[in-house]
Amino acid sequence: MRYNKCMQWTDRIRQVKILLVTAAVVIAVASLLISHFLVRDLQSEERGKMEVWAEALRALNEADDATDLSLVLSVIQENNTIPVIVLDRDGHVTDFRNIDIRRGQDSADYVARYGRRMMEAGNYIKIGYGDSTDYQMVCYDESTMLKRLTQWPYWQLGIVMIFVVVAIFALLSSKKAEQNKVWVGLSKETAHQLGTPISSLMAWVEILKENYPEDDLIPEMDKDVKRLERIAERFSKIGSLPEPVESSMNEVLEHVVDYMDRRTSQKVEIKRVLPEKEVVIKMNASLFEWVVENLCKNAVDAMEGAGHIVITLSEEDCRVVVEVADDGKGIRKKDLPNVFMPGFTTKTRGWGLGLSLAKRIVEEYHHGRIYVKHSEVGKGTTFRIEMPK
Repeated sequence: MRYNKCMQWTDRIRQVKILLVTAAVVIAVASLLISHFLVRDLQSEERGKMEVWAEALRALNEADDATDLSLVLSVIQENNTIPVIVLDRDGHVTDFRNIDIRRGQDSADYVARYGRRMMEAGNYIKIGYGDSTDYQMVCYDESTMLKRLTQWPYWQLGIVMIFVVVAIFALLSSKKAEQNKVWVGLSKETAHQLGTPISSLMAWVEILKENYPEDDLIPEMDKDVKRLERIAERFSKIGSLPEPVESSMNEVLEHVVDYMDRRTSQKVEIKRVLPEKEVVIKMNASLFEWVVENLCKNAVDAMEGAGHIVITLSEEDCRVVVEVADDGKGIRKKDLPNVFMPGFTTKTRGWGLGLSLAKRIVEEYHHGRIYVKHSEVGKGTTFRIEMPK
């Protein structure tokens, strides 16, 4: 198997994608770990603050007329961020701070339910009063800043993933645009270079017709020259959107079979299975004919010059289906995803662009679909083309 520069570039893009995804995962994991330790430390710090606040509340409730309450009140009033609800032993709210109550809500019921949720989450401190059996529960929640810090890593992860997706998309788009420019330039230059010798050959054929009107070889030469002219026309159309016209799919496939029959070994049998009814769809017949020819040539190579090719035409609902099946050496499963990639080939010779261009003609120019329907090593391959009616 040979990979040319296009395939090497594809591998490089795949490596860049893996690198970007790996970097994103590393950044995400690092952010989550750092945030986890940070949140854990802040939770511990807030727990300590609430223990001091609960102790200040106990001191306030046990104070007498001789107690200096300035420090106690200062500790209680300094809490402006942590939501706190104080419940008695019966679950009734005796006090609360930093609780956001919306308009229209029953404040007593809302605060009581909020306090029970705090207790269920384990965020409470029990304070008793001397020898008395009475006690209070100081329930608290995380501060707004701590909640935001807890959520931040997930926002950061989302932002990093969006960045990676955009970067990969931009990379693929720029490379695809670059490949398109190269293909279009190469195709048009090929058509331009073929134009002059083809014109000369056409003139010589006309001269030979006049001088040797009875020669049987000259008409065959004329067919080959016209064939070259058609090939040059196909290359000149690459990069532009040719206007589709109503054409007979039956005739296109007949032309392909006739052409391949004259240029392949007698050991290769090409069978056509066509419906009696003429199948007419809008397409560029010249380009589509080239697609089927390319599939047939690949089939001949896969069969190593001996075997059977079956071309089937059928209609299904809103589409026309063409299948090209051979009994050649088949395609390995691991190679199936790369069949239509530029530069991929299993032949010792070849650029690996035939199937890639075929896919472009079918899908971009005709809005159809081409794929490997079935392939088994040693038994053959079936390509399927679906064209909209």
